[in-house]
Amino acid sequence: MSLDYTSSEMMTVTAARALENGMTCFVGIGLPSEAANLARLTHAPDVVLIYESGTLQTKPEVLPLSIGDGELCESALTTVSVPEMFRYWLQGGHVSVGFLGTAQIDRFANLNTTLIGDYHDPKVRLPGGGGAPEIATNAHEVFITLKHSKRTFVKDVDFVTTLGFGRDGKGRDGVPNIGRGPTRVITDLCVLKPDPETKELTVVSLHPGVTREDVIEATGWEIRFADELESTPEPSTHELEILRELKERTDRKHSGQ
Repeated sequence: MSLDYTSSEMMTVTAARALENGMTCFVGIGLPSEAANLARLTHAPDVVLIYESGTLQTKPEVLPLSIGDGELCESALTTVSVPEMFRYWLQGGHVSVGFLGTAQIDRFANLNTTLIGDYHDPKVRLPGGGGAPEIATNAHEVFITLKHSKRTFVKDVDFVTTLGFGRDGKGRDGVPNIGRGPTRVITDLCVLKPDPETKELTVVSLHPGVTREDVIEATGWEIRFADELESTPEPSTHELEILRELKERTDRKHSGQ
């Protein structure tokens, strides 16, 4: 029996499955937050979620609107100052995974959340880096989740807010005390991982019903595919129920019900 689910739900469930019990995850707002909390509510109840505002081991009932959402502080084991969060927890090497979203990503997994267009005369100004540059530098590894389109998957980002592997794929070479960087990118079409040699993002798994052509058409560079291309497992009924309940609770809370 085939389940009915959206491409967005497929993406969130796949991203959630990347997290495991025992991981300490530094969570970005938006899609990463949705995936991380789904993991906590399903297969990884002991995953430790921390947010930039200093909330440690937080267990929100609803998805936060921002890092300053009171829901995070109220449901956390404890809250520390932002300098302690970055200096001790993150830079001290205590974060196993940074989970980030972005506006633009390029073939070497560099992220742009600063601006679209020319730096001195941008078409659009974006929110900026927040903690993402530090997370990508100091977390042991980085997962990225975003929707797949030519607008988001560009050959070269307009501005490198957050380092993936640099403009040439060698941005992390010879740099001491730095995490592995992005290890997987999860979209609504597929899962990508950096090539071990070149660091260029390569499709390793297609979601059910998605073709190579779909991914090629949604990517702003000549995307490569792994020799042994896998098919991403479908979401389970349980995962979909928990995700939908979480989103419904969130919608009710944020609409004042």
